[in-house]
Amino acid sequence: MAPPPTACQIVAEVATGARDVPASVELTLQRIREHDQELGAFLDVTEEHARELANRPPVGAAPPLLAGVPIAVKDNICTRAGRTTCGSKTLADYVSPYDATAVRRLEASGAVPVGKTNLDEFGMGSSGEFSAWHPTRNPWNRDHVAGGSSSGSAAAVAAGLVPIALGSDTGGSIRVPASFCGCVGLKPTYGRVSRYGLVAYGSSLEQIGVLAGCVKDAALVLDAISGPDPQDATSVAEPVPNYLAAVRDAAPPGAQHPLRVGIVRAQLDSDLHPETRAAIENAINIFRASGATIVEVDLPHARFGIATYYLLVSAEAASNLARYDGVHFGFRDPAPITLAALNRQSRTQGLGPEVQRRILLGTFALSAGYHDAYYDRAARVRRLIRQDYERAFQNCDTLLGPTTAGPAFRFGQRTADPLTMYLTDTFTIGANLAGLPAIALPAGLTRAGLPLSIQLMGPTFGEAGMLRAARMFERQFDWPARRPPLAGA
Repeated sequence: MAPPPTACQIVAEVATGARDVPASVELTLQRIREHDQELGAFLDVTEEHARELANRPPVGAAPPLLAGVPIAVKDNICTRAGRTTCGSKTLADYVSPYDATAVRRLEASGAVPVGKTNLDEFGMGSSGEFSAWHPTRNPWNRDHVAGGSSSGSAAAVAAGLVPIALGSDTGGSIRVPASFCGCVGLKPTYGRVSRYGLVAYGSSLEQIGVLAGCVKDAALVLDAISGPDPQDATSVAEPVPNYLAAVRDAAPPGAQHPLRVGIVRAQLDSDLHPETRAAIENAINIFRASGATIVEVDLPHARFGIATYYLLVSAEAASNLARYDGVHFGFRDPAPITLAALNRQSRTQGLGPEVQRRILLGTFALSAGYHDAYYDRAARVRRLIRQDYERAFQNCDTLLGPTTAGPAFRFGQRTADPLTMYLTDTFTIGANLAGLPAIALPAGLTRAGLPLSIQLMGPTFGEAGMLRAARMFERQFDWPARRPPLAGA
Protein backbone atom coordinates (compact mmCIF):
# COMPACT_ATOMS: atom_id res chain seq x y z
CA MET A 1 0.00 0.00 0.00
CA ALA A 2 1.45 3.37 -1.07
CA PRO A 3 2.01 6.15 1.48
CA PRO A 4 -1.13 8.27 1.88
CA PRO A 5 -1.45 11.62 0.09
CA THR A 6 -1.15 14.96 1.84
CA ALA A 7 -4.23 17.00 2.69
CA CYS A 8 -3.43 19.45 -0.10
CA GLN A 9 -3.21 16.58 -2.58
CA ILE A 10 -6.56 15.19 -1.42
CA VAL A 11 -8.23 18.59 -1.84
CA ALA A 12 -6.79 18.96 -5.35
CA GLU A 13 -7.87 15.46 -6.38
CA VAL A 14 -11.38 15.93 -5.00
CA ALA A 15 -11.66 19.20 -6.92
CA THR A 16 -10.80 17.51 -10.22
CA GLY A 17 -12.93 14.44 -9.56
CA ALA A 18 -9.87 12.17 -9.38
CA ARG A 19 -10.67 11.16 -5.79
CA ASP A 20 -13.91 9.73 -4.44
CA VAL A 21 -14.43 11.00 -0.89
CA PRO A 22 -16.33 7.98 0.53
CA ALA A 23 -13.75 5.58 -0.89
CA SER A 24 -10.92 7.74 0.46
CA VAL A 25 -12.43 7.77 3.95
CA GLU A 26 -12.93 3.99 3.84
CA LEU A 27 -9.26 3.59 3.01
CA THR A 28 -8.36 5.72 6.02
CA LEU A 29 -10.59 3.66 8.31
CA GLN A 30 -9.00 0.49 6.92
CA ARG A 31 -5.49 1.78 7.66
CA ILE A 32 -6.50 2.59 11.23
CA ARG A 33 -7.98 -0.89 11.74
CA GLU A 34 -4.86 -2.55 10.34
CA HIS A 35 -2.15 -0.53 12.06
CA ASP A 36 -3.39 1.26 15.15
CA GLN A 37 -3.36 -1.77 17.42
CA GLU A 38 0.43 -1.61 17.50
CA LEU A 39 0.51 2.18 18.01
CA GLY A 40 -2.38 2.99 20.34
CA ALA A 41 -2.93 6.33 18.65
CA PHE A 42 -6.74 6.25 18.79
CA LEU A 43 -9.15 5.94 21.70
CA ASP A 44 -12.32 6.04 19.58
CA VAL A 45 -12.77 5.54 15.84
CA THR A 46 -16.03 7.18 14.78
CA GLU A 47 -16.68 5.19 11.61
CA GLU A 48 -20.41 5.86 11.33
CA HIS A 49 -19.99 9.61 11.69
CA ALA A 50 -17.10 9.63 9.23
CA ARG A 51 -19.14 7.78 6.61
CA GLU A 52 -22.06 10.14 7.13
CA LEU A 53 -19.84 13.17 6.51
CA ALA A 54 -18.10 11.54 3.56
CA ASN A 55 -21.45 10.98 1.83
CA ARG A 56 -22.90 14.44 2.47
CA PRO A 57 -24.02 16.22 -0.70
CA PRO A 58 -21.80 19.06 -1.94
CA VAL A 59 -22.84 22.63 -1.17
CA GLY A 60 -22.06 25.17 -3.90
CA ALA A 61 -20.14 24.79 -7.12
CA ALA A 62 -16.61 24.89 -5.69
CA PRO A 63 -15.40 22.23 -3.21
CA PRO A 64 -14.75 23.53 0.32
CA LEU A 65 -11.29 24.28 1.67
CA LEU A 66 -10.68 20.81 3.16
CA ALA A 67 -12.99 18.76 0.96
CA GLY A 68 -12.71 15.07 1.80
CA VAL A 69 -9.67 15.32 4.08
CA PRO A 70 -9.71 12.76 6.94
CA ILE A 71 -8.68 14.28 10.25
CA ALA A 72 -8.15 13.02 13.80
CA VAL A 73 -9.08 15.00 16.91
CA LYS A 74 -7.27 14.92 20.25
CA ASP A 75 -9.54 13.50 22.93
CA ASN A 76 -9.58 16.64 25.08
CA ILE A 77 -11.39 18.51 22.29
CA CYS A 78 -15.16 18.08 22.45
CA THR A 79 -17.01 16.25 19.69
CA ARG A 80 -20.55 14.96 19.55
CA ALA A 81 -19.29 11.85 17.77
CA GLY A 82 -17.42 9.52 20.10
CA ARG A 83 -16.41 10.05 23.70
CA THR A 84 -14.34 12.92 25.07
CA THR A 85 -12.40 11.25 27.88
CA CYS A 86 -9.31 13.47 28.12
CA GLY A 87 -7.43 10.19 28.59
CA SER A 88 -8.89 9.97 32.11
CA LYS A 89 -11.04 7.42 33.94
CA THR A 90 -13.01 10.25 35.50
CA LEU A 91 -14.51 11.00 32.06
CA ALA A 92 -14.56 7.42 30.81
CA ASP A 93 -18.13 7.58 29.48
CA TYR A 94 -18.50 11.28 28.74
CA VAL A 95 -20.05 12.18 25.39
CA SER A 96 -20.10 15.90 24.63
CA PRO A 97 -23.44 17.48 23.62
CA TYR A 98 -21.63 19.89 21.28
CA ASP A 99 -18.64 20.18 18.96
CA ALA A 100 -15.68 22.42 19.72
CA THR A 101 -15.53 25.48 17.47
CA ALA A 102 -12.37 24.17 15.77
CA VAL A 103 -14.09 20.87 14.97
CA ARG A 104 -17.23 22.62 13.74
CA ARG A 105 -15.15 24.85 11.45
CA LEU A 106 -13.25 21.87 10.07
CA GLU A 107 -16.44 19.99 9.27
CA ALA A 108 -17.89 23.12 7.65
CA SER A 109 -14.71 23.25 5.54
CA GLY A 110 -15.30 19.71 4.27
CA ALA A 111 -12.95 17.79 6.59
CA VAL A 112 -14.00 14.35 7.85
CA PRO A 113 -13.11 13.58 11.50
CA VAL A 114 -12.50 9.84 11.82
CA GLY A 115 -11.75 9.48 15.53
CA LYS A 116 -10.39 10.71 18.85
CA THR A 117 -6.70 10.34 19.63
CA ASN A 118 -4.88 9.28 22.75
CA LEU A 119 -3.18 11.71 25.12
CA ASP A 120 -1.56 12.07 28.51
CA GLU A 121 -4.40 12.45 31.00
CA PHE A 122 -5.91 15.94 30.73
CA GLY A 123 -2.88 16.94 28.67
CA MET A 124 -0.52 16.55 31.64
CA GLY A 125 2.55 14.80 30.32
CA SER A 126 5.44 15.01 27.89
CA SER A 127 5.73 11.37 26.81
CA GLY A 128 2.32 9.82 26.06
CA GLU A 129 2.77 7.38 28.95
CA PHE A 130 0.16 8.93 31.25
CA SER A 131 -3.06 8.05 29.46
CA ALA A 132 -5.48 6.14 31.68
CA TRP A 133 -6.12 3.70 28.83
CA HIS A 134 -2.84 2.76 27.18
CA PRO A 135 0.39 4.45 26.05
CA THR A 136 0.97 5.64 22.50
CA ARG A 137 3.97 4.09 20.78
CA ASN A 138 6.37 5.85 18.45
CA PRO A 139 5.87 4.80 14.80
CA TRP A 140 9.64 4.88 14.20
CA ASN A 141 10.45 2.56 17.12
CA ARG A 142 7.75 0.95 19.30
CA ASP A 143 10.10 0.83 22.30
CA HIS A 144 10.23 4.64 22.39
CA VAL A 145 7.64 7.17 23.50
CA ALA A 146 5.62 9.24 21.06
CA GLY A 147 5.84 12.42 23.15
CA GLY A 148 3.03 14.23 24.88
CA SER A 149 0.55 15.21 25.47
CA SER A 150 -0.80 15.04 21.88
CA SER A 151 0.79 11.62 21.47
CA GLY A 152 -1.99 9.97 19.50
CA SER A 153 -2.37 12.84 17.05
CA ALA A 154 1.36 12.93 16.29
CA ALA A 155 1.69 9.15 15.95
CA ALA A 156 -1.37 8.95 13.68
CA VAL A 157 0.00 11.62 11.35
CA ALA A 158 3.57 10.33 11.35
CA ALA A 159 2.40 6.79 10.62
CA GLY A 160 0.24 8.00 7.74
CA LEU A 161 -3.06 6.93 9.30
CA VAL A 162 -4.40 10.44 8.74
CA PRO A 163 -2.84 13.41 6.94
CA ILE A 164 -3.69 15.94 9.65
CA ALA A 165 -4.83 16.00 13.29
CA LEU A 166 -5.86 18.51 15.90
CA GLY A 167 -3.87 18.74 19.11
CA SER A 168 -3.59 21.14 22.00
CA ASP A 169 -0.44 22.80 23.29
CA THR A 170 -0.11 24.05 26.88
CA GLY A 171 3.66 23.87 27.23
CA GLY A 172 4.78 21.95 24.17
CA SER A 173 2.08 19.29 23.88
CA ILE A 174 1.91 19.61 20.09
CA ARG A 175 5.57 20.33 19.39
CA VAL A 176 7.16 17.69 21.63
CA PRO A 177 5.27 14.75 20.05
CA ALA A 178 5.82 16.28 16.60
CA SER A 179 9.54 16.33 17.40
CA PHE A 180 9.60 12.73 18.63
CA CYS A 181 7.41 11.35 15.81
CA GLY A 182 8.87 13.32 12.91
CA CYS A 183 5.98 15.49 11.78
CA VAL A 184 5.07 19.17 11.71
CA GLY A 185 3.53 20.58 14.90
CA LEU A 186 2.03 24.08 14.87
CA LYS A 187 1.03 26.04 17.97
CA PRO A 188 -0.74 29.30 17.03
CA THR A 189 -0.65 32.59 18.92
CA TYR A 190 -2.81 32.53 22.04
CA GLY A 191 -6.20 33.82 20.91
CA ARG A 192 -5.76 33.00 17.22
CA VAL A 193 -7.86 29.80 17.44
CA SER A 194 -10.98 29.44 19.56
CA ARG A 195 -10.57 27.38 22.73
CA TYR A 196 -14.33 26.76 22.98
CA GLY A 197 -14.72 23.02 23.44
CA LEU A 198 -11.15 22.44 24.61
CA VAL A 199 -11.42 20.87 28.05
CA ALA A 200 -9.66 23.31 30.35
CA TYR A 201 -6.33 22.49 32.00
CA GLY A 202 -4.09 25.58 31.84
CA SER A 203 -6.47 28.23 30.54
CA SER A 204 -3.99 31.09 30.08
CA LEU A 205 -1.48 28.89 28.26
CA GLU A 206 -3.23 26.33 26.07
CA GLN A 207 -4.10 26.60 22.40
CA ILE A 208 -5.62 24.24 19.85
CA GLY A 209 -3.20 23.62 17.01
CA VAL A 210 -2.26 21.30 14.17
CA LEU A 211 -0.15 18.22 13.55
CA ALA A 212 0.55 17.56 9.88
CA GLY A 213 2.89 15.82 7.50
CA CYS A 214 4.08 19.05 5.88
CA VAL A 215 3.97 22.81 6.34
CA LYS A 216 1.39 23.36 3.57
CA ASP A 217 -1.08 21.02 5.29
CA ALA A 218 -0.59 22.83 8.60
CA ALA A 219 -1.24 26.18 6.91
CA LEU A 220 -4.35 24.78 5.22
CA VAL A 221 -5.85 23.69 8.54
CA LEU A 222 -4.90 26.94 10.26
CA ASP A 223 -6.82 28.79 7.53
CA ALA A 224 -9.91 26.77 8.42
CA ILE A 225 -9.84 27.06 12.22
CA SER A 226 -8.49 30.58 12.84
CA GLY A 227 -10.51 33.65 13.74
CA PRO A 228 -12.54 35.14 16.57
CA ASP A 229 -15.34 33.23 18.25
CA PRO A 230 -18.10 34.88 20.34
CA GLN A 231 -18.19 31.73 22.47
CA ASP A 232 -14.56 32.17 23.55
CA ALA A 233 -13.63 35.36 25.38
CA THR A 234 -9.91 34.60 24.89
CA SER A 235 -10.14 34.57 21.09
CA VAL A 236 -8.92 37.76 19.46
CA ALA A 237 -10.58 39.75 16.66
CA GLU A 238 -7.33 40.03 14.73
CA PRO A 239 -7.44 39.86 10.89
CA VAL A 240 -6.59 36.36 9.67
CA PRO A 241 -4.14 36.20 6.72
CA ASN A 242 -4.32 33.54 4.04
CA TYR A 243 -1.74 31.17 5.51
CA LEU A 244 -1.66 28.77 2.59
CA ALA A 245 -0.97 31.67 0.22
CA ALA A 246 1.82 32.82 2.56
CA VAL A 247 3.41 29.38 2.40
CA ARG A 248 3.12 29.26 -1.39
CA ASP A 249 4.92 32.62 -1.46
CA ALA A 250 7.85 31.22 0.54
CA ALA A 251 10.45 32.20 -2.02
CA PRO A 252 13.98 32.97 -0.82
CA PRO A 253 14.09 36.50 0.61
CA GLY A 254 15.22 39.33 -1.61
CA ALA A 255 18.40 41.26 -1.09
CA GLN A 256 16.54 44.34 0.19
CA HIS A 257 14.55 42.50 2.86
CA PRO A 258 16.40 39.34 3.89
CA LEU A 259 14.80 37.10 6.48
CA ARG A 260 16.42 37.62 9.87
CA VAL A 261 16.73 34.35 11.77
CA GLY A 262 17.55 34.73 15.44
CA ILE A 263 19.41 32.12 17.45
CA VAL A 264 19.90 31.99 21.21
CA ARG A 265 23.48 30.97 21.82
CA ALA A 266 22.66 29.71 25.33
CA GLN A 267 20.32 27.11 23.81
CA LEU A 268 23.00 25.81 21.47
CA ASP A 269 25.50 25.71 24.33
CA SER A 270 23.10 23.78 26.60
CA ASP A 271 23.05 20.03 27.17
CA LEU A 272 21.77 19.01 23.74
CA HIS A 273 22.04 15.59 22.15
CA PRO A 274 24.96 15.85 19.68
CA GLU A 275 22.77 14.94 16.72
CA THR A 276 20.19 17.54 17.74
CA ARG A 277 22.89 20.20 17.87
CA ALA A 278 24.13 19.10 14.44
CA ALA A 279 20.56 19.33 13.06
CA ILE A 280 20.26 22.92 14.30
CA GLU A 281 23.61 23.87 12.83
CA ASN A 282 22.49 22.34 9.54
CA ALA A 283 19.27 24.37 9.68
CA ILE A 284 21.28 27.55 10.27
CA ASN A 285 23.35 26.75 7.18
CA ILE A 286 20.20 26.06 5.13
CA PHE A 287 18.70 29.42 6.07
CA ARG A 288 21.97 31.21 5.42
CA ALA A 289 22.29 29.57 2.00
CA SER A 290 18.71 30.66 1.23
CA GLY A 291 19.67 34.30 1.78
CA ALA A 292 18.66 34.74 5.40
CA THR A 293 20.69 36.76 7.89
CA ILE A 294 21.59 34.94 11.11
CA VAL A 295 21.58 37.12 14.23
CA GLU A 296 22.21 36.25 17.86
CA VAL A 297 19.61 37.32 20.42
CA ASP A 298 19.31 36.87 24.17
CA LEU A 299 16.50 35.56 26.37
CA PRO A 300 17.95 36.32 29.81
CA HIS A 301 15.00 35.04 31.84
CA ALA A 302 14.59 31.77 29.93
CA ARG A 303 16.42 29.89 32.67
CA PHE A 304 13.44 30.51 34.97
CA GLY A 305 10.99 29.12 32.42
CA ILE A 306 10.47 25.59 33.77
CA ALA A 307 9.84 26.73 37.35
CA THR A 308 7.57 29.55 36.19
CA TYR A 309 5.59 27.35 33.85
CA TYR A 310 4.99 24.47 36.25
CA LEU A 311 3.90 26.77 39.06
CA LEU A 312 1.41 28.61 36.85
CA VAL A 313 0.08 25.61 34.99
CA SER A 314 -0.31 23.55 38.16
CA ALA A 315 -2.21 26.39 39.83
CA GLU A 316 -4.55 26.61 36.85
CA ALA A 317 -4.93 22.83 36.82
CA ALA A 318 -5.90 22.83 40.49
CA SER A 319 -8.58 25.41 39.76
CA ASN A 320 -9.88 23.88 36.54
CA LEU A 321 -10.01 20.32 37.80
CA ALA A 322 -11.77 21.17 41.07
CA ARG A 323 -15.06 20.41 39.27
CA TYR A 324 -14.20 16.69 39.02
CA ASP A 325 -15.32 15.99 42.57
CA GLY A 326 -17.78 13.12 42.20
CA VAL A 327 -20.70 15.53 42.59
CA HIS A 328 -20.71 17.87 39.60
CA PHE A 329 -18.52 16.03 37.08
CA GLY A 330 -16.52 12.91 36.65
CA PHE A 331 -16.21 9.50 38.26
CA ARG A 332 -18.26 9.02 41.42
CA ASP A 333 -17.33 6.51 44.11
CA PRO A 334 -20.42 4.32 44.52
CA ALA A 335 -20.17 3.86 48.29
CA PRO A 336 -19.06 7.04 50.09
CA ILE A 337 -19.68 7.47 53.80
CA THR A 338 -19.39 11.26 53.99
CA LEU A 339 -19.19 14.14 51.52
CA ALA A 340 -15.49 14.50 52.25
CA ALA A 341 -15.00 10.80 51.56
CA LEU A 342 -16.97 11.11 48.33
CA ASN A 343 -14.67 13.88 47.10
CA ARG A 344 -11.49 12.17 48.23
CA GLN A 345 -12.30 8.69 46.95
CA SER A 346 -13.80 9.86 43.67
CA ARG A 347 -10.77 11.99 42.83
CA THR A 348 -8.27 9.36 44.03
CA GLN A 349 -9.86 6.64 41.90
CA GLY A 350 -10.78 8.81 38.91
CA LEU A 351 -7.56 10.80 38.46
CA GLY A 352 -4.11 9.41 37.71
CA PRO A 353 -0.90 10.06 39.69
CA GLU A 354 0.48 12.81 37.43
CA VAL A 355 -2.79 14.74 37.53
CA GLN A 356 -2.94 14.37 41.30
CA ARG A 357 0.64 15.57 41.60
CA ARG A 358 -0.07 18.77 39.65
CA ILE A 359 -3.29 19.46 41.54
CA LEU A 360 -1.42 19.17 44.85
CA LEU A 361 1.42 21.39 43.61
CA GLY A 362 -1.04 23.99 42.32
CA THR A 363 -3.12 23.94 45.47
CA PHE A 364 0.01 24.53 47.54
CA ALA A 365 1.12 27.41 45.28
CA LEU A 366 -2.29 29.09 45.68
CA SER A 367 -2.71 28.47 49.40
CA ALA A 368 -2.72 31.20 52.02
CA GLY A 369 0.79 32.15 53.04
CA TYR A 370 2.37 30.80 49.85
CA HIS A 371 0.41 32.59 47.11
CA ASP A 372 2.74 35.62 47.04
CA ALA A 373 5.92 33.56 47.27
CA TYR A 374 5.04 31.20 44.44
CA TYR A 375 2.09 32.02 42.16
CA ASP A 376 2.46 35.82 42.20
CA ARG A 377 6.21 35.64 41.72
CA ALA A 378 5.80 33.22 38.81
CA ALA A 379 3.28 35.58 37.19
CA ARG A 380 5.79 38.44 37.45
CA VAL A 381 8.58 36.34 35.91
CA ARG A 382 6.21 35.35 33.11
CA ARG A 383 5.89 39.05 32.25
CA LEU A 384 9.69 39.35 32.11
CA ILE A 385 9.92 36.32 29.81
CA ARG A 386 7.36 37.86 27.46
CA GLN A 387 9.32 41.12 27.41
CA ASP A 388 12.48 39.19 26.51
CA TYR A 389 10.75 37.82 23.42
CA GLU A 390 9.39 41.23 22.46
CA ARG A 391 12.92 42.65 22.53
CA ALA A 392 14.29 39.68 20.59
CA PHE A 393 11.76 40.15 17.79
CA GLN A 394 12.86 43.73 17.35
CA ASN A 395 16.07 42.28 15.90
CA CYS A 396 14.80 39.18 14.07
CA ASP A 397 11.77 37.87 12.22
CA THR A 398 11.82 34.31 13.52
CA LEU A 399 13.69 32.44 16.24
CA LEU A 400 15.39 29.13 15.47
CA GLY A 401 16.30 26.58 18.10
CA PRO A 402 15.73 23.04 19.34
CA THR A 403 12.26 21.64 19.94
CA THR A 404 13.55 19.08 22.42
CA ALA A 405 17.02 18.41 23.74
CA GLY A 406 17.19 15.06 21.98
CA PRO A 407 15.19 12.33 20.24
CA ALA A 408 12.44 10.22 21.78
CA PHE A 409 13.48 8.29 24.87
CA ARG A 410 12.51 4.76 25.84
CA PHE A 411 9.37 3.85 27.76
CA GLY A 412 9.87 4.12 31.52
CA GLN A 413 13.12 6.04 31.21
CA ARG A 414 11.77 9.20 32.90
CA THR A 415 8.57 8.18 34.68
CA ALA A 416 10.31 7.64 38.03
CA ASP A 417 11.76 11.17 38.00
CA PRO A 418 9.08 13.84 37.42
CA LEU A 419 11.63 16.68 37.25
CA THR A 420 13.55 14.99 34.45
CA MET A 421 10.26 14.45 32.62
CA TYR A 422 9.33 18.13 33.09
CA LEU A 423 12.66 19.21 31.60
CA THR A 424 11.50 17.66 28.30
CA ASP A 425 9.55 20.92 27.82
CA THR A 426 12.54 23.22 28.36
CA PHE A 427 12.56 24.69 24.85
CA THR A 428 8.81 24.72 24.20
CA ILE A 429 7.31 26.41 27.25
CA GLY A 430 8.56 29.89 26.30
CA ALA A 431 6.05 30.19 23.45
CA ASN A 432 3.20 29.37 25.83
CA LEU A 433 4.32 31.70 28.59
CA ALA A 434 4.61 34.54 26.05
CA GLY A 435 1.56 33.50 24.00
CA LEU A 436 3.60 33.29 20.78
CA PRO A 437 3.26 31.06 17.70
CA ALA A 438 5.76 28.24 17.26
CA ILE A 439 6.26 25.33 14.91
CA ALA A 440 8.25 22.10 15.17
CA LEU A 441 9.79 20.83 11.94
CA PRO A 442 11.40 17.47 11.12
CA ALA A 443 15.15 17.92 10.71
CA GLY A 444 16.51 14.45 10.02
CA LEU A 445 17.02 11.10 11.69
CA THR A 446 19.54 9.96 14.27
CA ARG A 447 21.89 7.12 13.45
CA ALA A 448 19.47 4.95 15.42
CA GLY A 449 16.62 5.97 13.10
CA LEU A 450 14.71 8.32 15.42
CA PRO A 451 13.44 11.75 14.25
CA LEU A 452 15.22 15.01 15.01
CA SER A 453 13.48 18.37 15.08
CA ILE A 454 14.02 22.12 15.00
CA GLN A 455 11.66 24.80 16.30
CA LEU A 456 10.78 28.17 14.79
CA MET A 457 8.99 30.87 16.77
CA GLY A 458 7.35 34.06 15.54
CA PRO A 459 6.10 37.32 17.07
CA THR A 460 2.51 37.72 18.25
CA PHE A 461 0.12 36.87 15.38
CA GLY A 462 3.17 36.34 13.18
CA GLU A 463 2.10 32.90 11.94
CA ALA A 464 2.29 33.89 8.25
CA GLY A 465 5.94 34.93 8.38
CA MET A 466 6.85 31.96 10.57
CA LEU A 467 5.14 29.56 8.15
CA ARG A 468 6.99 31.14 5.21
CA ALA A 469 10.29 30.54 6.99
CA ALA A 470 9.22 27.00 7.85
CA ARG A 471 8.38 26.28 4.23
CA MET A 472 11.74 27.71 3.11
CA PHE A 473 13.49 25.20 5.36
CA GLU A 474 11.19 22.33 4.45
CA ARG A 475 11.66 22.88 0.73
CA GLN A 476 15.44 22.66 1.10
CA PHE A 477 15.34 19.73 3.51
CA ASP A 478 12.66 17.68 1.70
CA TRP A 479 11.52 15.70 4.76
CA PRO A 480 7.90 14.97 3.68
CA ALA A 481 9.10 12.14 1.44
CA ARG A 482 10.40 10.26 4.51
CA ARG A 483 8.00 8.07 6.49
CA PRO A 484 8.36 5.37 9.14
CA PRO A 485 8.06 1.82 7.77
CA LEU A 486 4.45 1.55 8.92
CA ALA A 487 3.27 4.25 6.53
CA GLY A 488 4.19 2.23 3.48
CA ALA A 489 2.81 -1.05 4.79
